Amino acid sequence: MKKQRKKHPRKKIGLPPGSVVFVGNRKVDKAFIHYLQFDSAHIEEKTFDNHSDITLHPSLDEKVHWYDIRGLHDTQLIEAIGKTFEIHPLILEDVANTHQRPKFEEYDKGIFIVIRALEFDKNNLETKTEQVGVYFKKGILISFQETDSDLFDGIRQRLHSSQGKIRQRGTDYLCYALLDTIADHYYIVLDEIESSIENLEEKILINPDNTIKGQIHQLKKELLVVRKSIYPLREAIGRFSKSESQFIEERSLVFIRDLYDHAIQIMDLSETYRDMLNGLQDLYVSEISFKMNQVMQVLTLVATIFIPLTFLVGVYGMNFENIPELSWKYGYFTLWVVMVLIFISLLFLFRKKKWL
Repeated sequence: MKKQRKKHPRKKIGLPPGSVVFVGNRKVDKAFIHYLQFDSAHIEEKTFDNHSDITLHPSLDEKVHWYDIRGLHDTQLIEAIGKTFEIHPLILEDVANTHQRPKFEEYDKGIFIVIRALEFDKNNLETKTEQVGVYFKKGILISFQETDSDLFDGIRQRLHSSQGKIRQRGTDYLCYALLDTIADHYYIVLDEIESSIENLEEKILINPDNTIKGQIHQLKKELLVVRKSIYPLREAIGRFSKSESQFIEERSLVFIRDLYDHAIQIMDLSETYRDMLNGLQDLYVSEISFKMNQVMQVLTLVATIFIPLTFLVGVYGMNFENIPELSWKYGYFTLWVVMVLIFISLLFLFRKKKWL
């Protein structure tokens, strides 16, 4: 049985707004930064895993500087990043709190977006979530991930191979590319949920055992987790696509609007799979009822066959002395013939009516 998700106590009660307090589960032993600096002609890549080696500096050129933070428990590092790049304290507070609702926020000095990355384990029917925060302004983009797994490896490969528009565009397009990558993972998660639903449907039609009921309930809970991540995303991407911020170029809006269409499609798919799960639950109940009816039908037919036979045996099992057939030489054999004929006649009748 799947473990219940832990509830986290409120750690910021009484603290002033903008206090950077880590809330959530620590998912990496040590926070580190993956750094990329690029333009259309050059690209530079570094990884900092030691505080003393980390160098942060504001953008003073026309290049794009991408800081990818892995691990959100290091509040000192988050505060240092906020101080260096003049990030609003409320953004830093949201970054350290890993239970944020997906959202889009505009500030005078930058734009901040929160989104949830999803991964589905088909073996355990469990959805794993990770909060991803993206802050960007001209020349600077900072992404915040909870784990050390690289969600954006495909983006890095495109940057190194100079494929696509990323190397020729600014931080707004890079932000779009990161969000689009996470949205693409939503399709993978939903495909795996659909596959799990189809497998359960096959099991129900073959042999609806008691474990399937728990698996259906588990899938409904996990789909609810997915929907909680997807529904606020539509609003966030919608605001992103309609923003008139100075940090978003006009030529990038068409791609962001396409991302909004993807969010709508993902939400529609989640609704479809919710209906499929409800139908699957009804199918399970119907199959159980059908099998129960089959059992009851067999028992009824057996009882129907034995009722006349039991009657005859009961009559000749009475202790009266003056039963005419008791003294008949062929009475016993005749009774057996009559009972066998009754048995065969009933079987023929049941076959004709397709009850057997």
